[in-house]
Amino acid sequence: MQQDYELFTRKIYQKTGINLSLYKEAQMKRRLTSLYQKKGFASFQEFYQALDKDNQLLNEFLDRMTINVSEFYRNAKRWDVLDRTILPELLSKNPTPKIWSAACSTGEEPYTLGMVLSKHLPLPRIQILATDIDENVLAKARLGVYSERALNEAPKEMVDKFFRKDGTYYTITEEIQKAVQFEKQNLLADRYNGPFDLIVCRNVLIYFTEEAKDSIYQKFSSALKQGGILFVGSTEQIFNPGTYGFETADTFFYRKK
Repeated sequence: MQQDYELFTRKIYQKTGINLSLYKEAQMKRRLTSLYQKKGFASFQEFYQALDKDNQLLNEFLDRMTINVSEFYRNAKRWDVLDRTILPELLSKNPTPKIWSAACSTGEEPYTLGMVLSKHLPLPRIQILATDIDENVLAKARLGVYSERALNEAPKEMVDKFFRKDGTYYTITEEIQKAVQFEKQNLLADRYNGPFDLIVCRNVLIYFTEEAKDSIYQKFSSALKQGGILFVGSTEQIFNPGTYGFETADTFFYRKK
C-alpha cells in the first residue's frame, strides 16, 4: 500500500507538478483512498491509470485534493481590523497597493478584499491578484455565483451593493469581478511575484507539513515590501514571526520588518 501510494505521488507530480508528499500524508492518503474506492478502483495504481486517461476524473481528483471550504468575510472581526487599522496604514504609504490573495479557492476571499478596499478606494483603482492550484475552483471563482450559505458573515449593506440575487443563488457584480485577476499557481513549486503591500493566505497552511509551511512563510516574506503585511487564518498564528523577518502588527497580521 505504501509503495503504491509513493509511486502514485511521483506520477501525479510528473503529470501535474503537484507534490503530494508535501501535504500531511495520513490525511491526504485517507481522502484519496476514499475517493478511489467510491469510484470503484482497488488501488492507487488503478486510480492513476484512470486519471491519466479521463480529464473529468482528474479534475474531480484535484477538487478533492484541495480544501475548498470558504465564505465571504470569514472570521468577520479580522476583516474589521483590516478595514480600520491595516489598510489605512498601507494606503498612507501607497495609494495603489499591490495585493495578492494566495490559495484563493472559489473566490470568496479576494472578492471580500475587493469589497473592503472599495470603502477606501474607487473600484477601478483596485487590482487584486488571486491564485490557486485548482483550475476547477478558479473557474467557479470567475463565474462568481454563490449559495446563500457563503454569505452568512457578509454585512447586509455589502450583499445589497455587490450581489445580484437569482433564486437561491447570488452573483457578484461585474465591478468587483473586474478588480480581481485569477491565475493558476502552485504555492509549493512556482515562483512568487511581488513586491506586494498585502498578502492574504488564510485557512490553507494548516494542511501543509511544517517543512512546507516554513518554506512558504520564507517565500511570502521575500515577496512582501518592507512594511508589507501578511494576513493569515485564525488557526495559523505564527509563533516565531522573527524567523521570517516579521513582527506582529495585530492578531493574525504580520508586518515585514
